[in-house]
Amino acid sequence: MAEAVDDHFVASVRGLTPGTPTGGTDVERVLALFDAQLQSRHLDLAARWLQSQGEGFYTIGSAGHEANAAVGLLTRVDDPALLHYRSGGFYAARAARHGGTTPVRDVLLGLSAAAADPISGGRHKVFGHPALHIVPQTSTIASHLPRAVGLAFALGNLADLAPERRWPEDAVVVTSLGDASVNHSTAQGALNAAAYLTHRGLDLPLLVVVEDNGLGISTRTPAGWMEESLRRRPGIEYVEAPSPRPDLLLADVGAAVDRARHRRRPVLLHLRTVRFLGHAGSDVEFGYRTSTEIARDLELDPLLATAAYLVETGSLTVDDVLSRYERTRAVVMDEAKSVIGERRLESRGEVVRPLHRPDTRPAPPRRRATAWPPEGRLTLAQTINATLADLLEERPHAVVLGEDVGVKGGVYGVTRGLRKRYGGRRVIDTLLDEQTILGTALGAALAGLLPIPEIQYLAYLHNAEDQLRGEAASLAFFSDGQYRNPMVVRIPGLSYQKGFGGHFHNDNSLAVLRDIPGLVLCVPSHPADAPLLLRECAELAELEGRVCVVVEPIALYHSRDLHEPGDGAWTAEYGVGGTPRGPRAHGDGDDLLVVTFGNGVPMSLRACRSLEAEGVRATVLDLRWLSPLPVDELAAYASGFGRVLVVDETRRSGGVGEGIVSALVERGYVGRLSRVASADSYVPLGPASRTVLVTEEEILEAARSMVGGTGG
Repeated sequence: MAEAVDDHFVASVRGLTPGTPTGGTDVERVLALFDAQLQSRHLDLAARWLQSQGEGFYTIGSAGHEANAAVGLLTRVDDPALLHYRSGGFYAARAARHGGTTPVRDVLLGLSAAAADPISGGRHKVFGHPALHIVPQTSTIASHLPRAVGLAFALGNLADLAPERRWPEDAVVVTSLGDASVNHSTAQGALNAAAYLTHRGLDLPLLVVVEDNGLGISTRTPAGWMEESLRRRPGIEYVEAPSPRPDLLLADVGAAVDRARHRRRPVLLHLRTVRFLGHAGSDVEFGYRTSTEIARDLELDPLLATAAYLVETGSLTVDDVLSRYERTRAVVMDEAKSVIGERRLESRGEVVRPLHRPDTRPAPPRRRATAWPPEGRLTLAQTINATLADLLEERPHAVVLGEDVGVKGGVYGVTRGLRKRYGGRRVIDTLLDEQTILGTALGAALAGLLPIPEIQYLAYLHNAEDQLRGEAASLAFFSDGQYRNPMVVRIPGLSYQKGFGGHFHNDNSLAVLRDIPGLVLCVPSHPADAPLLLRECAELAELEGRVCVVVEPIALYHSRDLHEPGDGAWTAEYGVGGTPRGPRAHGDGDDLLVVTFGNGVPMSLRACRSLEAEGVRATVLDLRWLSPLPVDELAAYASGFGRVLVVDETRRSGGVGEGIVSALVERGYVGRLSRVASADSYVPLGPASRTVLVTEEEILEAARSMVGGTGG
């Protein structure tokens, strides 16, 4: 197929009829468009050649989509762009307008997974470059669209909150996707959010380019579906660019860009394309397309349309076009040969470096005095509220967002009063869509803000977990640390709520969060710990660009007592000190170490009090940090005990306890080791929940079994 596209272009150009100069569309602009298209096409051909030599590893190309070069040509270099994987023309056109870049070599280094690839460092082939304001995206089925909407929202409404403006006031966010991806729920949610924000009268400078080649790998997009689907979006303007002829293409694209920039409203640009060379290198189109269909598409080649226009208007001769085409081929192939032998990533440490930066920060200073110091002993919910108030006070670029966090103050009152104090621009009630909440946070982070989004319940995260896995945590990896997503995600979760049960409000699974490379996860259980952990997450986000998640045990939000009514042991004065680093030990017994977290901490403390009456003295170790696990500190604590009991309120399979036990075994722990965990089950409604969750009785029974009923 590569030869067919190549041969057809050359043969068709030779058959063109020269014309006389017409003085129409700016010839220099059309030539710039043509050069970008040629560069993109020959890079696709070179990708196949590199693969044939065993030196290339990526063949999802842009051939047939080169009309997107017009978008790269007519948007500004300082318009942030979040692109999908067929954006070779866009990249070439934008790079040509900015000196100091080497786009041909840069793309080839990415295709060959070379460590010198300037955007990903050899980790993946993505279109991205900080100097070109192209933020690299894996673009898996429109997963980058919520972030693009969030960035446009932040630039249009919150940019003045950032310490420095990263893009001009009239910048437009450019994002692109294929027609098949428009059908994905992620795209639908993002477009709905864009319409919703526009309906509310908010600025949203966003250009969404739908590159319509009529195919989703092998599945055809029904005729007329894209037009009907895209035209009916309330508040979003629709511009169609149906022709690859450069004067018409540039006029249509220019109109879309101008509307988005000057009206500060979202615009859908429906760009007609075709797809050559299959979906990817391994895709055999003849298995689902006829030879007639494939041949017909060759007549719609955007390169041929531009070449025909240049020849027919007398701007270039046939020989000029072919010379330009072959000259570009030679430049690209010379570079392709030169990247063979480039060093690739060779060690695990090299690969994971952007994900796991060593913590070289000094110990954090003592907490600043709050402008509104809360008095008395506070619950977990109250200390979180006070800490959020302090973070908003100290960091004018911090924003809290999520469903019901503003006017209502959160389902459990944790954000109560924040909107009244800091206003609706900084404490934002979002629509009911977790992908939009996280996408807005991702965009705000790119704009220089510190977003603190809330997902209302842990079970609701699963609707949007790819925004953390595929977008947030991966950005540093795919940009070699040049782009990051500083954010602190708050998630009320875990089980043991009284009087309000069922799985969706008592989700005890943390596996999906612990499985995300580079993500930091903590669980504050005691009111004294919450300010320390929240502030540490804010520091990690600000100083290292970390994606941090704080899971807050709902059942402990309003607890005050531990052993007896009125003991106040589960309250704390605000800002009592301590360190946020590592685990926290409760007690000083040496007969048994109980390792736990979250709701397991008060349950284990109560169980250990019963043990103490039986002559057994134990220490409860609250891990606090669950990803990465504080393995060094854990191993050090465990080495002083002959018995370690792991109490894990998450599920036995895939639960946190598995990681704790494995870490101790790998560190050579030789004492007696056991664990109790919740069942591999969803949490049922009402009292039946006790049958699947860890209970204090189980903890006590397991501890007695380990110590043999006697101390020492």
